[in-house]
Amino acid sequence: MQFTLLFLESLVSTIVIDHYLGKELVENLSVLRFSNVVFEPLWSRNYIRNVQFIFSEDFGTEGRGGYFDNYGIIRDIMQNHLLQILALFAMETPVSLDAEDIRNEKVKVLRPMRPLRLEDVVIGQYKGGQSKGGKSYLGYTEDPTVPNNSLTPTFAAAALFIDNARWDGVPFLMKAGKALNTRR
Repeated sequence: MQFTLLFLESLVSTIVIDHYLGKELVENLSVLRFSNVVFEPLWSRNYIRNVQFIFSEDFGTEGRGGYFDNYGIIRDIMQNHLLQILALFAMETPVSLDAEDIRNEKVKVLRPMRPLRLEDVVIGQYKGGQSKGGKSYLGYTEDPTVPNNSLTPTFAAAALFIDNARWDGVPFLMKAGKALNTRR
């Protein structure tokens, strides 16, 4: 996972969390977030312009499309993995690090989240004809395990907003896709 802090005039402006490469960071997010007195005053809309959660695979379904076609990138990655990371990132300090207390704080993040609007979401599906390292790749619907007329998204990006005192106005940008140029 890539964790990048970009400083603009000594203020944190963007935090990028890349799901795939930083699993260890995700496991340690609570420690980073709540045990570091430097981050606590900066961890809010006053200093963070946006937060990005990125999941990017540089390969397609490669014969596993039967499973993937039932769920798509939104339900498989965004709804499950990235939303959990968002909740951990944005939650207030829990009473303890017990699972129930962490769950309660995550719920407090998800409740004031605005419903997604169509204009805040982009979806797509990878096509064939791409080549990488001399190897040509099939499109999603060219995978024999995927129905030819499938409309299941293999890429999605969404802007989410949490209407609470800490995060009001800060877009949380989620991006997830298969068969992209880079793996993160």
